[in-house]
Amino acid sequence: MSKPSIAAIMLMTSFAAGAADDVAALLKRADAFRLPAESVRVETHVELYRNDALDKERLYTVYVKPGRRSLVLMKSPSEIGQKVLMLADQFWLLMPESQRPLRITATQKLLGEASTGDIASMTWSEDYDGTVRDEVDCPAPPANLPEVGVPAKPRRCLHLDLAQARSGVTYARVELYLDKTSKQPIKADLYVGSGKRAKEAWYVAKPVDGQPRIMAMLLLDDIQPNRRTVIRYRSIVPKEAPDEFFNPAALVRNSLSGW
Repeated sequence: MSKPSIAAIMLMTSFAAGAADDVAALLKRADAFRLPAESVRVETHVELYRNDALDKERLYTVYVKPGRRSLVLMKSPSEIGQKVLMLADQFWLLMPESQRPLRITATQKLLGEASTGDIASMTWSEDYDGTVRDEVDCPAPPANLPEVGVPAKPRRCLHLDLAQARSGVTYARVELYLDKTSKQPIKADLYVGSGKRAKEAWYVAKPVDGQPRIMAMLLLDDIQPNRRTVIRYRSIVPKEAPDEFFNPAALVRNSLSGW
């Protein structure tokens, strides 16, 4: 092999590695708009709208810890006592009347288009890698999304094409749009393993302690355009939950009353 060919290959390899590093850094910056700390408690309110009228709603308290660990406590009267535990690629549903955790998947629906993975996982950097496809005008939200404000002036976005980097994630592929300047998440197209787009997500930022933070995620279903699911993060605060809460066997014996 000639020296120019070797040099070209080395240059391409270096560029690919640099691009991967850039995407990893972009995802970490995007994650910071949702999680202000590694361990947090998130008070979550999920609303299902049909034809712009509120149909159902649910309340959840979510504890997130490093290492892709999350615990979802269901707080609505019809679900009180139920819990969902996420440990890396595995999900369990724990019912108050059962002594056996039930294995479920990240795609298990909770309400409307909100799945267990949508509620339990709030990061991309641990689950995806990919490329920056191009730079585009940021997508404009549909007119029927009153929660998503229209910016005063057009913005440019980085269009990322992400593939799952591990098993057990909610979506096999994500097309993510980040504000070019701030790296704030704007929109995501979410795809299942067959390559079909399952839904689209829009992210709503509000100032918290002087900094913009994602305080709502809106999910739209391609099949049922008259529905929208709104996941509101009522509060996101640093909170360290005990490690024993993240053990399925221990959880069945602990009601976590007061948490």
